[in-house]
Amino acid sequence: MPLSLPAQLRPQQQHIARIATTYATHRPIIQRALTTGFVLYVLSTTYQSLFSRPGVRSPSRGNGRVRAEQNPDGKRPARVAVDAVFYQRLSHILRIVIPGIRSKEALLLFMHSSLLIFRTVISLYVAALDGKIVASLVRAQPVPFLLNILKWLLVAIPATWTNSWLSYVQNKLALAYRTRLTKEILGEYLGDDRHNDKVFYKLANLDDRIKNPDQMITHDIQRFSNHLAAIYSNLAKPVLDVILYNYQLSRNVGAEGLILLTVLVQSSAALLKALTPSFGAYAAMSAQLSGSLRHTHSRLVEFSEEVAFFGGEETEKMLLEREYASSIKHENMILGKRWWHGCVEEGIIKWVWGSFGLCICAIPVFFKLPGVHSFDLGTRTEGFVTNRRLLLSSSDALGRVMYSYKDLSELAGYTARVSLLLETMAEVRKGKFDKALVSSASTEDNAKILKGRGEVVESEEIHFENVPIVTPNGDVLIRSLSFYVKTGQHLLIVGPNGCGKSSLFRILGGLWPVYGGIVRKPPASQFILIPQRPYLCLGTLRDQVIYPHNKTDMEARGVTDADLIAVLSLVQMEHIVEREGGWDASREWRETLSGGDQQKIAWARLFYHKPKYAVLDEATSLVPVEMEALMMQHAGELGITLLTVSHRPSLWKYHSMILQYDGQGGYVFTKLDAERRLALQQEKETLEAKLLEVPKMKVRLQELRAASEGGLR
Repeated sequence: MPLSLPAQLRPQQQHIARIATTYATHRPIIQRALTTGFVLYVLSTTYQSLFSRPGVRSPSRGNGRVRAEQNPDGKRPARVAVDAVFYQRLSHILRIVIPGIRSKEALLLFMHSSLLIFRTVISLYVAALDGKIVASLVRAQPVPFLLNILKWLLVAIPATWTNSWLSYVQNKLALAYRTRLTKEILGEYLGDDRHNDKVFYKLANLDDRIKNPDQMITHDIQRFSNHLAAIYSNLAKPVLDVILYNYQLSRNVGAEGLILLTVLVQSSAALLKALTPSFGAYAAMSAQLSGSLRHTHSRLVEFSEEVAFFGGEETEKMLLEREYASSIKHENMILGKRWWHGCVEEGIIKWVWGSFGLCICAIPVFFKLPGVHSFDLGTRTEGFVTNRRLLLSSSDALGRVMYSYKDLSELAGYTARVSLLLETMAEVRKGKFDKALVSSASTEDNAKILKGRGEVVESEEIHFENVPIVTPNGDVLIRSLSFYVKTGQHLLIVGPNGCGKSSLFRILGGLWPVYGGIVRKPPASQFILIPQRPYLCLGTLRDQVIYPHNKTDMEARGVTDADLIAVLSLVQMEHIVEREGGWDASREWRETLSGGDQQKIAWARLFYHKPKYAVLDEATSLVPVEMEALMMQHAGELGITLLTVSHRPSLWKYHSMILQYDGQGGYVFTKLDAERRLALQQEKETLEAKLLEVPKMKVRLQELRAASEGGLR
């Protein structure tokens, strides 16, 4: 029995020897097959990890869209992940920032790609040169050593040039993305040649999805553009490096070692990916909380006078501290997650993968590879140093691939914010709003009104037929309003606060939707609004009078500065030109001019444009009655039909029709007899004054009675 065991093993050893001989004979073909499989595996794994990662979509109100802005209301924020939704959004934005293959952005992207490839080629050359330098040291060959050092210094020239150009082109690419995207969004936000739907107004007043569009248009677009420009080099370059470095490494240590290294690395990478937090959702929430804090600061600046009068400093400070505390709490939470994730990430990528690599580099030293001849100490040292340099570069590239998923997650957060802005503007333009409604909107009658849609017909005159007046939050002020205004027939609108006077003007201006009936009106360009506090733009004194025209538009109409002086003289403001330093003087006019002067400037703007209709909302409340009379009379002489909201009896005589709300959903539309109404008003005020004296007269009467009774005693 003991003698039979070697006899049984001898055929097996011969069989293994035949397999080894066959493998050694066909090793070059097997090596190419393994290397090709490795390249395909890297590409497919990268694609699947980036494009097929499952994401969790949270249902949102309305159409099921993932919403990134929810936390201020106490709701759980929607998950932002690198999933199919992210790539769908990103592809839509990419069509905006890279409109065509011949665009400036495509050219910059091509330059960026060429520089990335060139830098990889330089890195491969440097790895081989590094091995030759060490080999010449081991062999004690000074001349080859100095020649290699000279080559090292020479290769530094294109290397440094390439790195500087890469940084420059990447920054230029980010600016190009931002410029293209900002131009597109501002076209949607403020209108362009394709459409002008007052989206900026409707977004702020008719929809609740976006609380701070200013922050999204400035900060979020900038961060998105920077991340988008960086993600290409952070992803494409490492993938290319992994393929090229490992291909060269497989030629040095064998494809078998490369496959073993891949198995070990992928196993640890799967563990790392499972431990990676959702940094995309954190980035989106950070941007939202930052925008909320900024919005709170801007409100304090806007209403500083009211806050100062009320002494609300402590309350405002509490609000700001609450917003800041929420932001800092979130940032501290992110820092904590980044800390432990960084520990795990560096431990796996730098140390674990490094140990794997050193073992692979040692294969040619400790094992004789088929088809590889024996070398001297210098050659083995050169091979080890070169392989180690390649391995470190490959490990760094693979680490950057892993890091890129974190960058991609943050890009997903900013993509969600930018996409939310684009999607919301598109829906608002189509008349689809998402607004919190008052409780009364859920009643059967009001809900029926809110579901309806009216008809808007362009006409020379104004005519409302059974039109409900509904606020954006669903409050039905008037169920059915009917009235008409003919050209030259001035309309006075009166009623208590909150009854729907200003709401009527917003429908005329095309700002609010029509929920029923028929509205016949001229286009919005035929209206000019003068509110109690007129809007004064940033710009010169001239700009305040001709807004929204510029100087070129003014000259195209044949209007000169002398004509503007004549317009200002109509409101007794011609002296302001000399006082402020000429037409080209720039100021913060809202602070420079008094309330009365601001109203006069607004009237001068009206006389410059000469529209068909003027909407006056307490537009003369801060000017003297004499000045009011001059402005009203001149507006009539210019043929401007006035729609006036005012409580001043002095304005009644300039109007022929009146629309009076009762504040309970009712109204009266009739002709206005100004003299009779004024007489009744005066009689009413006289009686009210007398009634106010009655309590005093009663008290006096009691005093007289008491005095009289005391005298009789």
